[in-house]
Amino acid sequence: MKIEIAKTAGFCMGVRRAVEMALDAPGQHAAPIYTYGPLIHNPQVLDLFAGKGIHVLKEIPRQGRGTVIVRAHGVPPEDKRQLEKAGFRVVDATCPRVIRVQTIIRVHARKGFSAIIVGDRDHPEVVGLMGYAGSSGHVVSSMEELCALPIFDQAIIVAQTTQNTQLYEQVKTWARENHPHYKTFDTICDSTEKRQAEVKRLAGRVDAVVVVGGKQSGNTQRLFQIATESGKPAYHVETEDELQPQLLDRVNRVGITAGASTPNWIIKRVFRRLERLAAKKETGLFSIFYRLIQTLLLTNGYVALGAGCLCLTCIELLGVPVNAAPLAVAMLYVLSMHLLNHLTGTAEDRYNDPERARFYENYRLLLSLLSMTAGGLGILAAAKMGTSAFVILSVMSLLGLSYNLYILPDLPGWKYRRIKDIPGSKTVLIAAAWGVVAVLLPGVAAKGFLTASIVVVFIWATALVFARTAFFDLLDVQGDRIMGKETLPILLGSGRTLVLLKGILTGCMLLPAAASAVGLFSSLGFALVLCPWAMLILVGAYESGRMLPGMRLEFLVESLFLLAGGITLLWTLMG
Repeated sequence: MKIEIAKTAGFCMGVRRAVEMALDAPGQHAAPIYTYGPLIHNPQVLDLFAGKGIHVLKEIPRQGRGTVIVRAHGVPPEDKRQLEKAGFRVVDATCPRVIRVQTIIRVHARKGFSAIIVGDRDHPEVVGLMGYAGSSGHVVSSMEELCALPIFDQAIIVAQTTQNTQLYEQVKTWARENHPHYKTFDTICDSTEKRQAEVKRLAGRVDAVVVVGGKQSGNTQRLFQIATESGKPAYHVETEDELQPQLLDRVNRVGITAGASTPNWIIKRVFRRLERLAAKKETGLFSIFYRLIQTLLLTNGYVALGAGCLCLTCIELLGVPVNAAPLAVAMLYVLSMHLLNHLTGTAEDRYNDPERARFYENYRLLLSLLSMTAGGLGILAAAKMGTSAFVILSVMSLLGLSYNLYILPDLPGWKYRRIKDIPGSKTVLIAAAWGVVAVLLPGVAAKGFLTASIVVVFIWATALVFARTAFFDLLDVQGDRIMGKETLPILLGSGRTLVLLKGILTGCMLLPAAASAVGLFSSLGFALVLCPWAMLILVGAYESGRMLPGMRLEFLVESLFLLAGGITLLWTLMG
């Protein structure tokens, strides 16, 4: 079954800005912290805020303290003044698109214009806009209500930023034909227009449409309405738990879209649930293969196999004899390290990959024993390689175990008490650890000292793993942002991270080819250009929306290291 996600699905600019302001507020503004009314119309995000101590202020008290964040929909100006008078510090998270509409109304109201607002009368954005229009404001939600208004000497017409574009086009046509002296403004957010236009196109390509978002979200309700009007089966869900297996009966293609207040991590969870439901419908070899790959990915067995293949490739590049000990060290250490990362990172996985989080919660004891056993066996295998390999791997294991431990005391103004607190540390340390076990340990053990070829291979392998890990961080950026993690994509932004990944992967293509050209490597270096090139294709497919975050993408990315091992074995067999 084919699953397609609308490119415009998820947070719009205004909602993303408001959510990030709220998430940053505890470290920047005085507590307690409130939002004046629900910040956005998404119950899961509001529950998340409550868990972080950010609560909803429903009424303005006579006296208060702390910080109040004005919601993305905006509020009447009088409410802001009352909040400040009560003693709160007001942080305005109103969407810039809404501020534009507020400004249009305020400027024209001062000139004596009446304001006709096309929108839902009880919607928070419209309530806020009416605060700027005052007694000269009029709200209409249908052509009948519009025609019933008196004729004004001068008037402006604006729309709620998430209003139905089809209705507003009818309003503008009516104004041109009946009251050409009225001034109309195109105030529907371009994100809303694109979202509504895309759901129409999406419905034409698929057999069913799933609309994800809060049941109280106006723009999500309109998307569901448009999807329903297409004649295709449409389903409005808030979370993946509402998806039923019968949804996929007689369905070959499913489209997913989402409202502007729906976070990406919920969309991704819906996609993963649909992916699993589709796989359960399959029988025979495909079903067996799916369950096998799912188990290998959840247990990190596939990642460990990839580490072994990368180690084999690096040993061949170095031209040293292949034996079982370094391959075992690479596989066992990587297995132990990644198991430990997921065992201590279930909080992030609840957002990024709830299935993995449930797996690690259900089998915590067994997976903990597996992690410790793999780590111990890895150290024993390193001892067979020599004293230096044993000492290095032992130190690395201790550093890995101390990653989440508070090492420094709680000093005023100093927030870096753990290795985990260092921004981007996880991505860098994982890449470096792979480089050490796949290159440095076998290389130095065989040659006795550090050579130029070892350094070059180490740089290549570490950069390739860095690209792999940073790409997965990019897929999980919203969940990590919610949990307060400072990963590379959060520090640089998604756009810059993609540019960095492409640059690193391009370097990973050039480096082995150049080393082979000058005689530092064998001709294997030329063939290994395929691995970063394949990764570049996957990154480009994700960027263009042709490859969606899910088990298939994870499997393909991890398979790149098996590709390197396969190329190495083929090259060896060919002599």
